[in-house]
Amino acid sequence: MRNWRKYNQQLVNRGEFYINPRFLSMWNREIRQMNAGKVGQPYFYPQSMIEFTSVLHAKNFDYRALEGILTSLSKNHKYQFPVISYSQICRRINSLDVSFETSEENLIVAVDGSGEKVSNRGEWIRQKWKVQRGWIKVVIMGTLDGKTVDIRVGPETLDERKAARGMIRNNQKKISTVLMDGLHDTRATFNVCEQFKILTAIKVRKNANTKSLGSPRRRKEVLIYQGMPHEEWVREKCYGFRWPASEGIFSANKRIFGETVRATKKKNMYQEVRLKFWAYNELLKVR
Repeated sequence: MRNWRKYNQQLVNRGEFYINPRFLSMWNREIRQMNAGKVGQPYFYPQSMIEFTSVLHAKNFDYRALEGILTSLSKNHKYQFPVISYSQICRRINSLDVSFETSEENLIVAVDGSGEKVSNRGEWIRQKWKVQRGWIKVVIMGTLDGKTVDIRVGPETLDERKAARGMIRNNQKKISTVLMDGLHDTRATFNVCEQFKILTAIKVRKNANTKSLGSPRRRKEVLIYQGMPHEEWVREKCYGFRWPASEGIFSANKRIFGETVRATKKKNMYQEVRLKFWAYNELLKVR
């Protein structure tokens, strides 16, 4: 049963997280660190301020509104700070290097993909006027506590299985088990997991061939799956943990930050999507 008092406080903390100008307390120190040894024009605005505006941008505030928010904070703070222009906010946010790395080890992770809309026009205009703008594909690797540890963003033609194998290779030292749906029932994926000695819970087809055909690891997993009822396999492999580590992250992210992007350039669209998942990771810390 959910502890509603605790959950309500988490929602209150979430609002405090959105409007919390933490960058003001570290402005001078951070600027000195950023400009240490820098050649050329020095930085005037700290990275923490750009991160602050990035979270609000993920909440669908446009760049001019962000400049207005900073102006209001500057006027009402005991020490007025220089306000960055909306065009500079745009450039800094679109070049912000967001990190999904984690120091944790022996992780149970899940890999899954979903889509983000490039427009908020709705389905009617697509059907009525045959407008096809495509969509953005997002593939994430998440942990059981809802954090994203790796992400791939691209066009709708992005190969989800290839992206998953790339994330497994990049994070293989931290992973103990990977959970994936039936889309990833491929010999190449099983072979990558076998190469790095990673346990797998990948749903295979009921009529899957029991011959190895280049992947002894897949043959072994097929025999295990076919040798017991599906419900027992789910319990044995902890396959049910896939939801909070993948689909649950997508659901929460779209509920909080929406499922459309405001950017019009493809590169900026991809960055905006990454910022949403990074902001959700930061939001989890308020728990």
